[in-house]
Amino acid sequence: MAQAKAGDLVSVHYTGKLTDGTIFDSSEGREPLQFPLGEGMVIPGFDNGITGMEIGEKKTVHIPVDEAYGPVNPDYLAVFPKSEIPADIPYEVGMQLNMHQDGNGQVMPVVVSEVTDTTITLDANHPLAGKDLIFDIELVAIG
Repeated sequence: MAQAKAGDLVSVHYTGKLTDGTIFDSSEGREPLQFPLGEGMVIPGFDNGITGMEIGEKKTVHIPVDEAYGPVNPDYLAVFPKSEIPADIPYEVGMQLNMHQDGNGQVMPVVVSEVTDTTITLDANHPLAGKDLIFDIELVAIG
């Protein structure tokens, strides 16, 4: 039977979990995820986990931080005085906001990570940065 290799168009069903068992994403009830294997369309650990699988095979892949979304980057944390936040923008820890970048028109999603009496900290890291991930994967098709 054919094994998945770099360059193959693969279709997989998956459930992504944190190490505490919390599910953060799943293809359950949807079409399988389809992408070219080994071309950087998914995190490296996911690509590596599928390489060598056969159609119909199921497995659980443990992906360390460095093969997932990487460590939390402190350069992506920004502390602002509350006085600089427009009064009409509500905020609380965990809330996602969109921050406009310096005049280039692009919008960056950020999460409010800390609120003090005088400051608000915004985090632009990927929500899964700094976390080891676990994926239950089933290879549905190759090609």
